[in-house]
Formats: sequence, structure tokens, C-alpha cells
Amino acid sequence: MLNGLRIVLGVTGGIAAYKACALTSKLVQKGAEVKVIMTEGAQEFVTPLTFQALSRNPVYTDTFDEKDAKEIAHIDIADWADLFILAPTTANMIGKIANGIADDMLSTTILATEADVYIAPAMNVHMYAHPAVIRNMKTLESWGYKFVEPGEGYLACGYVGKGRLEEPETIVSVLEQDQAKQHVLAGKKVLISAGPTQEKIDPVRFFTNHSSGKMGFALAESAAQLGADVTLVTGPVTLDTPANVDRIDVVTAQEMHEHMMEHFPESDIVIKAAAVADYFPKNTYDHKMKKAEGTLTIEMDRTTDILKELGRAKTNQFLVGFAAETNSPLEFGKKKLVSKNLDAIIVNDIQAAGSGFRSDTNDVTYIHKDGKNKHLALATKKQIANQILEQIISDLKADAT
Repeated sequence: MLNGLRIVLGVTGGIAAYKACALTSKLVQKGAEVKVIMTEGAQEFVTPLTFQALSRNPVYTDTFDEKDAKEIAHIDIADWADLFILAPTTANMIGKIANGIADDMLSTTILATEADVYIAPAMNVHMYAHPAVIRNMKTLESWGYKFVEPGEGYLACGYVGKGRLEEPETIVSVLEQDQAKQHVLAGKKVLISAGPTQEKIDPVRFFTNHSSGKMGFALAESAAQLGADVTLVTGPVTLDTPANVDRIDVVTAQEMHEHMMEHFPESDIVIKAAAVADYFPKNTYDHKMKKAEGTLTIEMDRTTDILKELGRAKTNQFLVGFAAETNSPLEFGKKKLVSKNLDAIIVNDIQAAGSGFRSDTNDVTYIHKDGKNKHLALATKKQIANQILEQIISDLKADAT
């Protein structure tokens, strides 16, 4: 899976830099083209000549050492890379990237690249557990950086614990597995809805709900990373569009219904994660309603049940719904699965700790139409999204046999 890939290996100043030599060799043996960038600290442990011999490419150490006058080296390498690996990665480099600091060749190039970046930390066990390092790693993870967690064992500093650079063979295996995953949904069209809808009362007021869109956006990001052609229909949210996702912004339930039905026939997998309004005001006003004495009654009409309409129109699509409940979630989720002709449903108790709207985490149960269910324990919404798609892919394979 690595054959022909253009990989930039960043080596920072830790004793584990010697392992980066073996990693370079193994990547080259797998058919990858490797270019190495070394920090000043890394050169205290291993010479650039070593990596030049192993990679058969020049080694970059200085931002201002422009080897070709026609190119700006750090921009050229950033654009050249299919993926980046930082191994070993010090706490210092993690902190730099997380705070947008670009003061050497490696940090400058990382900030300039749009390639996937893998970070393999290596440091003292107490450094790895420091709140600042944990915060910086979480920041990078939220931006889409991928981590190859360090192993546990005897460290060069004499401590025993987590902080040892993962073995080169394991790092290569992680890269190969991820590259394989990126093609799992190649050629598949995935349609996802996300976020809330807003139903207008007057120019300053509307009915809505607490949905942030985070779960739907995480699903769209994961599907795109698996190679799918993703269309995301979203209500009003403040989230950035995931890479390689075609985004359609809507406001009302009716608008979301129209776009979902438009794209549904050509879709292979459809996931309705949006929290769509069940009702909209029967009458709306072009001018702001003024306060009056007494109570106010607003008559409401029923919105179109988008998921039910999709279930009726379903031919070969794998249709997944969401059930955000506050009591008896599994019971109501199973009823919804049947009544709306779904292939699977994701059920969660929005009152459970760390779950539900606006949270960065979720705790859900995936239920397939054949009755099997799997609990996906509390994790980040991105991790839950990955697990949901793994279940969908598994079910699609089972249905095809």
C-alpha cells in the first residue's frame, strides 16, 4: 500500500532518532520515495549523511538552504508529500505545531503541507503526561493529525513507562492499514445530513434545537477519508467543511427534505444525522411581532418526515437513521428502525454524561435491521464516526454475500 507514495519523514531531537534510520529503510523497501527533514537537535544524534544514504535523497536541515533557486524548498516539499511522518516527535515540536510556530525547516514545512500528518511521540513518561503536552496533542488530533502512540517500557532516561517511540515495523503497519482504509469506500456515494433546522416565526425569531452538527460532520469527514464521494446537507452550524466533502447549506426542514430527496437516488449509503424540526409555524410574519398582554399561541404544522420518505423511496441504498432519546432509547430506536424501513439506526441517550448535542463525545448503540446491536462506548465523535462506518462497511459486505 506504500508503493509509489511520496513520504516526508521529519526527525526531531531525541535519542529515538536512531530508530528513524530503520524506519527510512523500511519505507524505501516498501517502494515509497522518502525525503527526510531533520531538526538541529536531531543532528546531534544522527548525521544527515545517514538518512541521505538510506533514502537516496538529499536531506533538508535549514529553511534558508535553497537547493534550487527556482523553488522555495519548504513549500516545494510540502506540496510534494503524499503524507508526513514525524518520528520521533518531541514535546517541543508538538507544542510548536499546535501553536502555529514555524521557526525551522521542519515546523515551517509541516504548517505549509496539506498532506496527512502522522505524529509518533517519544519523550520522558512525565513529559508525555504533562497537561500542556496532552492539551497540544488533543488540539492536533482535533485538526486531523494522526498519532502513533508511544510504547511502554524502559526509556533512555532510566524511567519505565509510556514514552518510547513505537517500533518502525509498527509505524509502517499503521501507515499501510490507513492507506488500505482510504480505498474501502472508493466509488461509493455517501449522503449525510447534519445539524439543526430553523423554522421562521418572524425576521428575528425561529424555532430550532440544540444540535451542533458535530456528529454528522464527523461522519462526513470519516467517509471522505475512506475514499467516498460525500455530499453533506447541513442546517445552520459554525463548523468548517471537512476536506473532500461537497457541502450544501440549508435552513428549513423543507429545504433539507428537497436536497436529501434530490441526491438520494444516486447514493449508496445515506446517513440522516440531522435533528430536523418536527413542526413549523403555520403563519409567519414579515415584520417583527410586538409584545402584547397575555399569552401567545403559535399554531404549528407538521414537517415532512424526511427519514420516512427516504425509507419509502429506498431501492439499493443502505439507509441509516439516528434516534436521540431521553427515555427507553433502545426500545424507541428499534421501533423507528422498523417503521421507517431503515437498514440500521444509531441510538443514544442525549441525557447521558458526555453524550448528545453539542458535546465533543458520544456514547451510542448501533442496531442493524437483523436485530444485532453493538454498543459503541463513550469516545470522541470522530472515533464514534469511524466505528459507525466500520459497522456499515461490515454490514454491506455481509449483505453482498
